[in-house]
Amino acid sequence: MSSANIALLGAIAGLTIYLGLPLGRLRTPAPRLKAGLNAVAIGILVFLVWDVLAHAWEPVDGALSDHHWATVASDGLVLAAGLTVGLVGLVYYDAWIARRRAAAERPAGPGAATAAELASRTRSQAASLALMIATGIGLHNFAEGLAIGNSAAKGELSLALLLIIGFGLHNATEGFGIVAPLAAEGERPSWTALFWLGLIGGGPTFLGTLVGQHLVNDTLSIAFLGLAAGSILYVVIELLAVARKTTLKTLTTWCILLGLLLGFATDAVVTAAGA
Repeated sequence: MSSANIALLGAIAGLTIYLGLPLGRLRTPAPRLKAGLNAVAIGILVFLVWDVLAHAWEPVDGALSDHHWATVASDGLVLAAGLTVGLVGLVYYDAWIARRRAAAERPAGPGAATAAELASRTRSQAASLALMIATGIGLHNFAEGLAIGNSAAKGELSLALLLIIGFGLHNATEGFGIVAPLAAEGERPSWTALFWLGLIGGGPTFLGTLVGQHLVNDTLSIAFLGLAAGSILYVVIELLAVARKTTLKTLTTWCILLGLLLGFATDAVVTAAGA
């Protein structure tokens, strides 16, 4: 395949993330809809954590079976470092952002914050959470792009096409996860904001495809998968906190299950392709 065709395949797989993003512009949907979207996102992201870690651990597990202890040590440390940066790094990043936001929003005069100020803070927090979700998904999608680029560069066209279908379906569901915090805010996100969120979340699939044509490296893949797993796990913790505040336990549980099933269903094509 030509480099242009390979790049086009990666772009198609990444752009499907935009299918779910318009939900972020829903105008004041019902609280149950917000809780449902949040829970579906949790289910999808929980599946992604498992999926990412399974792929990241595979080379380490193979090295353990073959008693290649040096590879076990190096790849294991890379995975641990990626998880640490992705998970703990976001804790410190979020705390830093919160301090900056608090300083910027501190009222100039005495008195409690107005309703408008509180609403603005809520929207700002939702936007920050959506950005972190998009970043975590983007790291995961970079590794997916590497798989597409590698298979296409080796001339495995049928495998590459099946990966495009599977990852495309995956990205479409990931779009729901990105906009879940935004779906019920009073002020809808602009189309420009949704465009950038989609680019952050889906663009790395295209970039990974380009890199994958020229670089086949297990250590690099493990590093990005570790980063993705840690960052997505952090987001899951945040979304679970949001879900608990809704007090809609039954709806939340069913929607988390739905998200998990969506994750497995969309991953089925990738599994059938042998990825």
